[in-house]
Amino acid sequence: MAEMEELTSGASGRIIPLFKNIRQRSTVLSYDSLRRSLLFIQSIFFWFLLVLPRTKPSSSAASSPAKRRRKEEEDTLRRRSLAQDFQMLGETDDGAGRCESATSLFYGVRRNALFVRSWFPVTGELKGIMVIMHGLNEHSGRYADFAKQLNSCNFGVYAMDWIGHGGSDGLHGYVPSLDHVVADTGAFLEKITSENPGIPCFLFGHSTGGAVALKAASYPHIEQLLEGIILTSPALRVKPSHPIVGAVAPFFSLVVPKYQFKGANKKGIPVSRDPAALLAKYSDPLVYTGPMRVRTGHEILRISSHLLRNLKSVTIPFFVLHGTADKVTDPLASQDLFNEAASQFKDIKLYDGFLHDLLFEPEREEVGKDIIDWLEKRLSAGSLENVNSHW
Repeated sequence: MAEMEELTSGASGRIIPLFKNIRQRSTVLSYDSLRRSLLFIQSIFFWFLLVLPRTKPSSSAASSPAKRRRKEEEDTLRRRSLAQDFQMLGETDDGAGRCESATSLFYGVRRNALFVRSWFPVTGELKGIMVIMHGLNEHSGRYADFAKQLNSCNFGVYAMDWIGHGGSDGLHGYVPSLDHVVADTGAFLEKITSENPGIPCFLFGHSTGGAVALKAASYPHIEQLLEGIILTSPALRVKPSHPIVGAVAPFFSLVVPKYQFKGANKKGIPVSRDPAALLAKYSDPLVYTGPMRVRTGHEILRISSHLLRNLKSVTIPFFVLHGTADKVTDPLASQDLFNEAASQFKDIKLYDGFLHDLLFEPEREEVGKDIIDWLEKRLSAGSLENVNSHW
């Protein structure tokens, strides 16, 4: 298998290596290279200590934070308007697979307004509900076709934009904390299950959204709300472009969290073998395609490291799907999850030659059917467990 690309912008398909200019030819740090790297870090540290305090604030500089906030709020409103106008699924002419779609706002644990979409079948008894967490830099509207496929099999769907994504509050493409996203996911699940008592609920996550889903399900009070989780191309093994980056990332994440590495390699990594799907993605104004910000990169490293250390503690039923040719996230990490997790009910499917965005590959219908088949398999197993528990 080809060598995995390191530290990517996830679902945007852009690789943003941090401090790539300090990578050495050998992955083993010599004493001399380590000394030069430490001097580099020290020089930047002193630059912040000595240069920044000497800058005299002007009246325009003093007002810049307020201006930035206004600009951010204006951009949020613009994106929210675009999200509202984003084509939602309507009813089909023949009445088959008809659904009702809607949008709303959910206020997260930090009172941020988070944009929510829902799709529900008009007829038939509801089998379950799927809550979708999209990947980094994309948004919930991209999963409308998958929602239609789920609706046709009598599954209702909710999808929520993270902070800084789609029609939600926050600077576009900036994630101040993935722990906040995890907490918002948990709060949203509590709301959905309380409003739909007795209906089985599943959580779906793609790429970094898969990491969020897996961490959310690690909390007992969230796990008990779910029948299972589905993970496509989860971000479970993400490495910095250089060992030094892992050491300095926490510092720079605190000092310049929103800084973008504009000089980094912006060459996109293919995430689908379907040219039309790629064109639709990168022409979508709600998809963030800019350079990754420092804090966002650090958060991905942090959650990935946490999950890898705790694979054996995973107990929730899950289905993980990954393409073997994925250059954004590591399919071997998904195999490790399957091998090490303590879950009694678990499945894995590796698609030979498929890339990162499985639900946007030419075989997307096949992938969707595999997911639906697993949902129904899990519901059947759950019913049997309930019957056995009464004996």
